[in-house]
Parts: sequence; structure tokens; C-alpha cells
Amino acid sequence: MFNNLVGLGYGLVSFAIVIGVGSIILTKFGDSVASCASAYTYNATAQKCQNATGGDPTDPTNGGWVNTNYLNTQLGTSGLAGWAPAIIAFTVGMLFLGAFLIKKGREY
Repeated sequence: MFNNLVGLGYGLVSFAIVIGVGSIILTKFGDSVASCASAYTYNATAQKCQNATGGDPTDPTNGGWVNTNYLNTQLGTSGLAGWAPAIIAFTVGMLFLGAFLIKKGREY
């Protein structure tokens, strides 16, 4: 039983690595393909197009940036990473159930 939980723990770690690395890669892809209207420059820190005075930030509208931004959103807390608390709660619940079932199976 606990061997299965160890595998689930490795799965959670892999899940976190995939989400973290995927978010970083998608953000960098979005930064590299972003294009702004004339008189605007792309600010990678804010991930917005800004005019010369730094005011009036807008999102880039080219298709490459829009698609990578959407995928980054789906990978983040409103998407795949939103399942992480449920998976952790399930894992802890299985750990306790496994411990109770192992004790119940022993007869002294």
C-alpha cells in the first residue's frame, strides 16, 4: 500500500515540475513572439505593451502571444495546477486510510 503512495508522491513532484517548467517556457515563448502597435514597446516584466511614458498598458494582440498566454493560463492556477490541492488532499487521505487498514489487518 505504501509503495503505491511513494509512486503517487513521485507523481506529485513530477506534476509540479511539469507545471513550473511549462509555465516558464510558455512565458518566454510569449515574450519572444509579442508584437505591439506603433509607439508601444513590449515590457517583458509586466507582459504588456506600454507607450513611451509607461502608461496605458495593453496586451499584445498578435496570435502567437495570445495563444501562448492562453496556454499559460490553462497550465496555471485556473487550469491544471488548480487540481494540485485536490490531489494532495486525496494523497493524505489515502495515507491515513492505508495506515488504518494495515493496523486493522494485524491480529495480536
